[in-house]
Amino acid sequence: MFTNHKRQAERTGRSGTPRAQYLQELVSEFQKATNEESKERIVANLANFAYDPYNYEFLRQVRYQHIYLSWYLILSLMSIHLWKQLNVLELFLDCITEPNEKLVEFGIGGICNSSVDPANAALIIQCDGVPLVIQCLSSPVRNTVSYALGALYYLCDHSSKKEILKPEVLEIIRRYAAAGSINLTLSNLANAFLQKHVNQ
Repeated sequence: MFTNHKRQAERTGRSGTPRAQYLQELVSEFQKATNEESKERIVANLANFAYDPYNYEFLRQVRYQHIYLSWYLILSLMSIHLWKQLNVLELFLDCITEPNEKLVEFGIGGICNSSVDPANAALIIQCDGVPLVIQCLSSPVRNTVSYALGALYYLCDHSSKKEILKPEVLEIIRRYAAAGSINLTLSNLANAFLQKHVNQ
């Protein structure tokens, strides 16, 4: 069920935590987490918030600290850490680069859920998220592939079409479209993508 300001005020009450603050607390908890299970749980929770349009703006605003090391610093063997402020959408993209398949699944789930919003989609494209989403098409995890197909459906626009509609990407999507007897969900998602962006 989608939230609005009135419903959120009723659910939060006078002493409750405002949504932006709650999401910031989740992000801070993610940063402090030392084990993979905690990180998985937090990213799954954030991905669940990403489906609700009420939260779209918060996902762009809430920040987390990310260690950023330039190649120059690494090659110089200097132990200088530069911190970069990233939003939750960028946290989802970072999760896609992790070796942990659950973090990848929940990260791409958050991207899929939030890319319905054009402002979020534009930010994901701007942050070079399209190649990360495309690589998820090759995942052994079905949910990851489903989320990737859903995300590409919304991310494919005039600024990203050239990258998404490459022959090698379309070949993968067409294989999923033709595999209805193996996985109807993936086939339906792939066919929806092709109908909207290729077979117009």
